This record gives sequence, C-alpha cells and structure tokens, in this order.
Amino acid sequence: MNNLLKYLSKKSEYDVIHARKNQTLFFEGDECKKVGMILSGKINIVSYLDDGQEVIYNTLSKGEMFGNNLVFSSVPYYRGDVVAIDESEIMYITKDELLNLLKDDKAFLEMYLRQQSDFSKLLNFKIKLLTISSAQERIKYYLTFNKNEIVYKSITKLAKELYLSRETLSRTLYKMQRDGLIKIDQKKVTLKQ
Repeated sequence: MNNLLKYLSKKSEYDVIHARKNQTLFFEGDECKKVGMILSGKINIVSYLDDGQEVIYNTLSKGEMFGNNLVFSSVPYYRGDVVAIDESEIMYITKDELLNLLKDDKAFLEMYLRQQSDFSKLLNFKIKLLTISSAQERIKYYLTFNKNEIVYKSITKLAKELYLSRETLSRTLYKMQRDGLIKIDQKKVTLKQ
C-alpha cells in the first residue's frame, strides 16, 4: 500500500483535507463518490448498535484506503461512519480520476489490484476468524496467520482484533499457557510447536 501512497502523493491534482480528531468524515448511509487515502493519522469505520455500543469494523492508518470497494459498487453507500480518531490528512480521488488512472497507467493499475487482492485476503481471514466459535481455536488460528507470534500493545486491543471479550481472552491465554500450548513473554504470545 505504501507504494500506492508514494505514487499518488507525487501528483498534486488531488484534493487533500485535514480532519480534526473525532471528526466524522462520512455518515452511515452517505453515498461514496470518492476514494480516501490516509496520508497521516488514523480512521475508524464504525457503527452503533441500538443500545449505543460502538462496533469498529476497521481501523485504517497511513497508506491505507477507504471507499475503494464502495465507489464501484451497485450499492455505493457507507455501512458505517468514517471517523478520524486522530488528527488526519486524507487525499481524495474521485471515481472518474480513479478510472482514468486505472485505464491509463499500468504501474498504478498493478499496485491498485495488488492492494485490492491483499484486502480480499484479509477480509477472508477475518470471516474465517469469526466463524471459529472456540476462543482457544480462534487464538491458535490468529497465531498461525501471524507466523506463530503476536506482539500486542494492550490486551484490550488484542481482544478487539480477535472479536473476544477482554475477560475471555485473558482467561483463555492463561489456560493455554498453563497447558503448554503457548508462551507469553511481556506483550508477546508465541505458539509452541
């Protein structure tokens, strides 16, 4: 993705906006007419349940894009709010500009298709992760996907990545370590072979 960012940042004709921390860029249901590429900062794609609980679908940072799957969709409407969680700088490319780039620039086309393929693989991983009901099996699958090792900043963030409650994750990691399946050292979990 960073190759795509470097490539596009050399071009000056695209709109760049500065977003404040906690600024909503698009609301759920808004039509997606352009692709956003994050130059700096972080963006969340979120929805809110009837009870007010926040569901984070994705957290994106520098070099990542949003709207790229929606802009060509037959139903091009955001499925969640797009919120800057830090001060952020975003470059926007309209659908027509993107089509012209894809049509006229083979190097860009290849980078874009690679990014789309990588996103599809990640989406498939997340879907499979969610189909695993056992917390222990979910952790093992996540470890295997990450080359048998996870380094995490906080147990809460790791729990969100695994779609588990913090308590379930802590309890399961403790049990797995006790059973000799994993090794935990500081903020690193390693799957034992």
